[in-house]
Amino acid sequence: MKSNNLNMKHNLTWLFTAIVCSAALSSCGNNEGGAQQGPPAPAAVQVSTYTVQPEAVTGTDSYPGTVVPLNEVELRPQVAGYITNIYVQDGQTVKRGQKLYEIDQSKYQAAQQQAQANLQSARANLEKVRKDLERYERLAEQDAIAQQRVDYARTDLATAQAQVATAQAQVRSVSTDLGYSVINAPFDGVIGISQVRVGTQVSPGQPLLNTISTVNPMAVDFVINEQEIPRFNSYLQNPQQQPDSLFTITLSGGIDYPYPGKMSAIDRAVGRQTGTITVRVQFPNPEQQLIPGMTVSVQVLNQDIGRQLVIPFKAVSEQLGEFYVYKIQGDSVVQQNVDLGTRFGRNIVIREGLQAGDNIVTEGIQRLRQGAKVQTGQPQAAAQQQPSARQ
Repeated sequence: MKSNNLNMKHNLTWLFTAIVCSAALSSCGNNEGGAQQGPPAPAAVQVSTYTVQPEAVTGTDSYPGTVVPLNEVELRPQVAGYITNIYVQDGQTVKRGQKLYEIDQSKYQAAQQQAQANLQSARANLEKVRKDLERYERLAEQDAIAQQRVDYARTDLATAQAQVATAQAQVRSVSTDLGYSVINAPFDGVIGISQVRVGTQVSPGQPLLNTISTVNPMAVDFVINEQEIPRFNSYLQNPQQQPDSLFTITLSGGIDYPYPGKMSAIDRAVGRQTGTITVRVQFPNPEQQLIPGMTVSVQVLNQDIGRQLVIPFKAVSEQLGEFYVYKIQGDSVVQQNVDLGTRFGRNIVIREGLQAGDNIVTEGIQRLRQGAKVQTGQPQAAAQQQPSARQ
């Protein structure tokens, strides 16, 4: 019985030892495996790329503009009376000096006749006084008349001369009023819709009769930022060095105006509140397509002309006012700062920062950072559609 108890003890001891050794070996194996694995490597980001290539472009900057006539005048009466005649139709083309409106002339004609009669009377009196003076001077030479009488005659002559001058001024005044009773076209142009009718009573300055403006050529005014003043000053000072199509316009509805323009003026000062200044460009208007007050889009050629590097705009990112793209280098990407040019549709010109043949990321940008590993497919081909000259 004692022998059986010893054997049972021995077996239990051996079983316990075997279990402890097995657990120890298992623990050592797990520690060795954990030390060898470490943190997993970041997975490469799947992206789409674009191969940068030069393309033929015509870059323009667009500005909203307003059509204005080079010369425009409001027609207002300068004398009082009733409108007796209107010699033109609304919207008619007129020539310089052509009669437009007539104000009742009867009282101005009467005033002119009276002034002319007064002038004739003053001249007759002057002639009489002059002859009297001549006679008195001859008598004075013979001591046949007192010198005082000669002095009086000379004073009368001066008075008569002043009366003639006054009468002449009066004739000019009433003649001017008579002339103002007929309103003529001050220049060639188009007259608007009349604001008065025959029989309307008018007075100096009131009411507005009509407006007349030139039609060919016309001007387009638009505003630029003060930073652009040197650029537009160069256009104004060196017109012979600028291309004929430097300034073009697009009418409402997207219709391209067929005639290019020439810069004619820059306003005298920059607006204190806006920081902008007005530029005026002159356009031919033989078919009278341009009408004062029209809103147009002005296109001005910029430096992006000829073969330029063009990329999809969606490839561009911005941070703190700087623009950059992700450029492929091996199996990773780097942030490459770029200088942007003209944008047209979904594409944009790159002026600096890239070279032809560079591959840039166009899709998957949101998951990228500097030096990130990427996995790319075939680079996208260059855009099939040629860049447009219109934004």
